[in-house]
Amino acid sequence: MYRFLLSRQWVILTLVTLLLIPTMIELGFWQLHRHQHRVAQNERISAALSAAPVPAEQLTSPGHTVTGEQRYRRVTATGTFDTAHELVVRRRTNSDDTIGFHVLTPLVLSDGRALLVNRGWIPADGAQTAFPKIPAPAGGRISVTGRLMPDETSAASGIKDVRGLPPRQVMLINSAREAKSLDRTVLGGYVELTSPAPHSGGPEPIGRPDHSSIGPHMAYAVQWWLFAAGVPVGWWVLVRRERRDRTEATAKAEEQPAEPATV
Repeated sequence: MYRFLLSRQWVILTLVTLLLIPTMIELGFWQLHRHQHRVAQNERISAALSAAPVPAEQLTSPGHTVTGEQRYRRVTATGTFDTAHELVVRRRTNSDDTIGFHVLTPLVLSDGRALLVNRGWIPADGAQTAFPKIPAPAGGRISVTGRLMPDETSAASGIKDVRGLPPRQVMLINSAREAKSLDRTVLGGYVELTSPAPHSGGPEPIGRPDHSSIGPHMAYAVQWWLFAAGVPVGWWVLVRRERRDRTEATAKAEEQPAEPATV
């Protein structure tokens, strides 16, 4: 009755079906793990943003790599802005996706070390070849608060670290590289400035990271598992249909009268 399952065509179809089931189950768990990672990441960001600010020197030091747990932690620092060594970071967008610069200003601390501070976004007026006009920060000794961020890399950001740019322009923020140009010790990572608020006409502050979305990964996981459950059902439907078609064909062949033999 089901001997057709031993045919080459049905053996191949059955093997493909058996391969698809565990593959789809594994893809479902992969999406589930991505969902869990996203939820955990959002919880870390929320905890970092809601934690009380601490001095930057407690979390970072020269050559330190800012960890995932430290990212977005609110930190404070007191010093004097060194506008003479101010840089701009090219091809950065604001909340309206307008291309411009991020303004990177070293904050010289009381012990002579420096902390890179991203003061915010300014528009790019025309070609990005000349150093733009940047509103000056507050003069004298100042206390700032911001979000601690890791040094940027091409691998993490997808931004190519182009060299040979116009003076005082960079593609990525890198504390080790800036330490060489400043000829002073620089704390690892940098800070996105949140306080004090810029004066009118100053750089546009960088918005808080969006950590509310969990993405579609859980829905994708459920879909893969439903597909895995549907594969054997579909295989069985095809088997039943094939058996029915073969039974009907056999019955019709038996009902046909035998032709008389020719004399």
